[in-house]
Amino acid sequence: MEAPGLVVGAALRVPPPPPPPPPALRRCTRGAADRLLVFSREPRLAPLTRCYCSREGKGNARSKPHREGSNSVRLNVKANNDQETYLADEQHEGVDIWELFSEAQRNILHLNKQRLVAMEELKKLQDENKSLLQDIEVLETERQGFSIEIAESSRFCELLLRIDTMTISGMVGMIEASDLRKKVIDNRYMIHSVFSDIHHKQDTELLSELRSFLHKPAEKPLHVVHICSEMDPITSRGSLATYVTGLSSALQRKGNLVEVILPKYAGINEDGIHCLRKAEAYYESYYGGRWHKNRIWTGISSGVSLTLIEPVQLSYFDRDMLRGYPDDFERFSYFSRASLDYIVKSGKQPDVLHVYNWETAIVGPLFWDIFAHQGLGNTQILLTCQDLTSQCLEDPNMLELCGLDPHKLHRPDRLQDNSKTNLVNVLKGGIVYSNKVLLMSSTLPRDMAIQGLGHGLEATLTTHKEKVLVASHGLDGELWDPSKDIYLPQRYSPNDIEGKSFCRKALKRRLGLHSGSSIVAGCICNGDSNTDGLREAVRVALHGGAQVIFMENKGPVMNSTVQALKEELKGDRVMFVEIYDEALEHLIFAGSDIFLCSSFYDPSLQIAMRAIKYGSAPVHINFPSNGSRQTEWHEYRSTALSQYIVSTYGDMSLSQALDGIKNNPSQWDWRIKDAMSKVLSWDAECYDLHWETYSAIRKLSYPNGTNIRICKLDFQDHSHGGV
Repeated sequence: MEAPGLVVGAALRVPPPPPPPPPALRRCTRGAADRLLVFSREPRLAPLTRCYCSREGKGNARSKPHREGSNSVRLNVKANNDQETYLADEQHEGVDIWELFSEAQRNILHLNKQRLVAMEELKKLQDENKSLLQDIEVLETERQGFSIEIAESSRFCELLLRIDTMTISGMVGMIEASDLRKKVIDNRYMIHSVFSDIHHKQDTELLSELRSFLHKPAEKPLHVVHICSEMDPITSRGSLATYVTGLSSALQRKGNLVEVILPKYAGINEDGIHCLRKAEAYYESYYGGRWHKNRIWTGISSGVSLTLIEPVQLSYFDRDMLRGYPDDFERFSYFSRASLDYIVKSGKQPDVLHVYNWETAIVGPLFWDIFAHQGLGNTQILLTCQDLTSQCLEDPNMLELCGLDPHKLHRPDRLQDNSKTNLVNVLKGGIVYSNKVLLMSSTLPRDMAIQGLGHGLEATLTTHKEKVLVASHGLDGELWDPSKDIYLPQRYSPNDIEGKSFCRKALKRRLGLHSGSSIVAGCICNGDSNTDGLREAVRVALHGGAQVIFMENKGPVMNSTVQALKEELKGDRVMFVEIYDEALEHLIFAGSDIFLCSSFYDPSLQIAMRAIKYGSAPVHINFPSNGSRQTEWHEYRSTALSQYIVSTYGDMSLSQALDGIKNNPSQWDWRIKDAMSKVLSWDAECYDLHWETYSAIRKLSYPNGTNIRICKLDFQDHSHGGV
């Protein structure tokens, strides 16, 4: 009996391959070098293959399986060879793509690790570079200090030896020679400042100077204590910090005893303090109806003794900013009272207490009401007003916090504000209660300074006009001198100015500017910068083929001037440096041919002086709508420094400076070298102006120690037995 034909169909279907991983990754081309990965989101199904069984002989081909030999059955498989090959490739490609994907992930992880390692190495190199710069600065300071010490010692010894040779030659007798030697030895600290260039002077000229020195009355050195809120490089927010450092160092170099008292801010720069030490003892100061403990830190900065006062129980100075808080009056009145308590309890008897701006102006009222009769009868008060725009107006009752009587002080002739009579004016109190008042201006004489800088205090300054003096800023000759500037790639001087060209190239390279021979105009922007004037200056500079570099001034707040200019001025010849960088600031001064200055008044005059010292011409930016330069300079000049700056640069426009550089380079170079040779440091005219003030204060005391007060009010009704 024949077996019926058997249709196996789906039963004998070839098993499908395993499904590819979703979503499957396929290669569009087989070239290994240019494979492109694409996503296929529809998995492919294997095609069905039908198989038939049949017997040989009669019958329906579908019902009779075909036999091949005995007991053998032929399976007719209709398979598509191309499809089978494709399936095999598809499975192989799926595995291959996942290997490539895994390899790519491994490469990305490896690259990320390398990037992290590179960033760590870069950070390490930056830290090392910063550390090296600090080491160089310390070594440079030590070298300079050592050089100054050697120079002073050499001058002292040479002077004594020259007296010996004059005696042997018969120019002076033995008695006079003995007097000269004694005078020199007793005043050794003054020799370096009184006698200069001894080696090249003839005996007759030097003897004349020695005899003049012999008959000059001996001046007793002053003991000056500065009570202030800033000092460079410890705490620096503005020009006050450099002023305190420059004046203190100059006084110390002249043989005076100088001390500085500062608050112990949280963000203080301890690297700027040598031998910083926390004292083991505490002392108490009065404030807010109770006595508070204070910790003392001591050290030396710029060769000057330094005391830092840290309140133990109050967090007045444990903050990010130096000032700018709602309780600033409490903070600095606490510090002022604590400074006076410290001076009394440490037994100091300084000749002068030098206070600054409104922050420590309240020292004056505190001193005369409470401390003058606590062993400080021969001490005088000197107030320096750098900025009369900030005066600190407060409720009179706030004076009670530091132990003052508001009823006695809230009067028109004392602390009552001239406009808002319901308030007290702290800066006005400092003016009234100080023996001398210094207004900072290099260009305005006293009368014009009182009227032009008064800001509502004109009446008070006029009332106390006889004790008001005007002085100018000096330039820190140790920090701002291209012949010994540690931040410059190559130093230079008026006698060897080749290094300036090298610095110009280094500046362009660092900022990515075109390295051509075009002129560079620099600008350090501050809050007083004239945006309209600077905008016009850039237009003029670019028209003259110059490159312009703007940089933020050192300060805690982003300067809006730079932001405004950056949004308006575009081009590859204008560069904006938005983050302050001290080393770059020095390089900008050294690499610039012209420096844009918003003003030739203090404190902006510091910019002009730095530019002059570094061989860059300061140009006063003032472009009124009528095109004229509004400069009535000849009416304002007061000091020799301001006279030189005004006569040389006051009437020079930016276009004239550009033309001078391009059309008459030899005359321009001579002018630049001549300007660089000027003495702008604190040891020059500005020191003499300050010393005149100190000398005037010294004369205010009787020999028996009774203090003469020159304030125009009657202090006798004050209660000197305050808290």
